[in-house]
Amino acid sequence: MKLTSIKKKLSVFTIINSCFLILAALLCIIPLIHILAVSFSSSSVAAAGKVVFWPVEFSLNSYVYVAKRAAFWHSMLVSVERIAIGGAINLVLTILCAYPLSKERSEFRFRTFYAWAFFITMLFSGGLIPWYTVIRQAGLLDSIWALVLPGAVPVFSVILLLNFFREIPKELSEAAFIDGAGHWITLWKLYVPVSTPALATITLFSLVGHWNSWFDGLILMNKAENYPLQSYIQTIVVQRSYSMLSRQEISELATVSDRTLRSSQIFLGSLPIILVYPFLQKYFVKGIVLGGVKG
Repeated sequence: MKLTSIKKKLSVFTIINSCFLILAALLCIIPLIHILAVSFSSSSVAAAGKVVFWPVEFSLNSYVYVAKRAAFWHSMLVSVERIAIGGAINLVLTILCAYPLSKERSEFRFRTFYAWAFFITMLFSGGLIPWYTVIRQAGLLDSIWALVLPGAVPVFSVILLLNFFREIPKELSEAAFIDGAGHWITLWKLYVPVSTPALATITLFSLVGHWNSWFDGLILMNKAENYPLQSYIQTIVVQRSYSMLSRQEISELATVSDRTLRSSQIFLGSLPIILVYPFLQKYFVKGIVLGGVKG
């Protein structure tokens, strides 16, 4: 009787949990479906608000207009450069910081001190003005380095990876040291290859963080042509500022609706992450769980 009761309770919980997760997934995907439908609709029906989840009077005018926008593609190249450089820097520095912090105090005497030094930066920051002043004094304004160096060491990723490293059996590293390997070889030949889930997870965090960041581009770039894609979209879509457009581009706006144009640019800005995520998703949950089991 007790076993039957437990099975019934688990069944009810599974049904309720599944319904909740389906609802949460729909709440996430419905806005994207709506934006996609608007972007493929004609200007008149989109402006009239007649588009819901399916294109009405199918049209590619907004995408044709965006395809001609040199500023849009230039800003996308800036974002690609940012995630290529910034993602590589984040990954390498995260690995180099996490490895020594994953050691016991007997192996690394000041481990606790450095761990707290990193952790406290997650709770307190120097503030926006000092942050901007340091970057300006370093001469990084209007360069790609202003977008990647200030966040070169993502502390959350360091904590995630060091906890994953601590789960690796000590016998493996001890065997490597007996065979004559030093810390450098042990790190890159042993720890990194077995940490694929955690590395994929922090890589995903880094890519999404760099790609979606827009505020730093607005305040660190004095020239609009140096904007990353999300800063460009924020200027055009949210602020609706057309100062970046030429006279010819402004005249061509008559052929498209402002709503379809904004929808097409939002969708194109989201598309790279949508395409990359499925390849890293299988590592995501495993990396989060195994990297968060210890403090």
